[in-house]
Amino acid sequence: MQGEQHVLWNTPIFWFAKSSGTTSDKSKFIPISKESLEDCHYKASKDILSLYYMYQPDSNLLTGKGLVIGGSHNINPMNEEAQYGDLSAVLLQNSPFWAHWIRTPDISIALMDEWESKIEKLAQATIKENVTSISGVPTWTLVLFKRILELTGKQNMAEVWPQLELYMHGGVSFTPYREQFKKIIGKDINYLETYNASEGFFAAQERPGDNGMLLFTDHGIFYEFMPVSEYGKENPQTVGLKEVEVGKNYALIISTNGGLWRYLIGDTIQFVSIKPYKIIVSGRIKHYINAFGEEVIIENSDRAIAIACEKTGAVVNDYTAAPVYFSDSHNGAHEWLIEFEKDPADLSVFIEELDNALKSINSDYEAKRHKSIALHLPEVHALKKGSFAEWLQSKGRLGGQHKVPRLSNERTLIDEIKNLNLIIK
Repeated sequence: MQGEQHVLWNTPIFWFAKSSGTTSDKSKFIPISKESLEDCHYKASKDILSLYYMYQPDSNLLTGKGLVIGGSHNINPMNEEAQYGDLSAVLLQNSPFWAHWIRTPDISIALMDEWESKIEKLAQATIKENVTSISGVPTWTLVLFKRILELTGKQNMAEVWPQLELYMHGGVSFTPYREQFKKIIGKDINYLETYNASEGFFAAQERPGDNGMLLFTDHGIFYEFMPVSEYGKENPQTVGLKEVEVGKNYALIISTNGGLWRYLIGDTIQFVSIKPYKIIVSGRIKHYINAFGEEVIIENSDRAIAIACEKTGAVVNDYTAAPVYFSDSHNGAHEWLIEFEKDPADLSVFIEELDNALKSINSDYEAKRHKSIALHLPEVHALKKGSFAEWLQSKGRLGGQHKVPRLSNERTLIDEIKNLNLIIK
């Protein structure tokens, strides 16, 4: 970072990707080499395009433009030779000239810092384009859709972009957003999940609707898998691809052609198949609730939210949850802050369905809820719309890949949000 070369990798490092650092005040600076750009990030993008055309050979994807809702510009000098910015900025700055012909909006808008202005510019600039594909975090994509419908007076996005056929998403589970997208787009399109981070492009669905994402094993990344039970040990054990088991939770450890060595990226994954290797992202090492031995992970909470929404007709924008610890007057519980797009008719019924869904998904949670001996019914508070964006803005992290951690095993985050007085019931 001070300009000395050949420290991490045997070719010069001129770029660093600044990670979002949503859960802490400190961001990380990830080295980006020419090899990691070409043989990982860009190669994976080409592979996804190839896989999609193999699935849909008559696709019109490349007859229109791809709308990319990425991060902000923030290209800053690191030293006399190197610069840093968030990953999307680094990728755009290094893209070949022809790549800009098939994407929208203009790079000056794509890399804007201030997100309220950026959404407005994005909407104005893309309304008249022939958009055939979109990639971005679901929350900001929905915000953009709603603004475009306000500006055009159209009923749905299919009326704005009739040729739209593909939405590529990643970063957070798409499960809570699926119904919202189906309604606001207004027609059936393909959805493709990708697993892309500052550290590398790891996996993507081989075809829309697949269970799990195909792990990219020839993209300059060496993988190790640490059983979650090993996390925190002085000498944690890892396994290679030959030894992984379907359905087991692993922390992902990578060594890359960008100069990362046995780097713990913080995500947990599960294999859903080993021939070929297909994975799902099950959560984050630090994003879980296990205050009472219930071992609730993000995959559990996302599925439970989706089931509760289906049962009650509610629509959830985002949520976060944390434990309520034992006290002299009551036993433990989980406290949830939920931002509804569409409120349930009766919040108490939603809470009951959420609780039942968690019990059906997670036997440890079910055991702790038995007769409310360890855990009583979840405490759920509805937040006003825009609450999580307001919290992110208060942390200086509005937009791009920044997101609210959905689960935490301690109360710092949930108490911070509650102190903003955003609860409506």
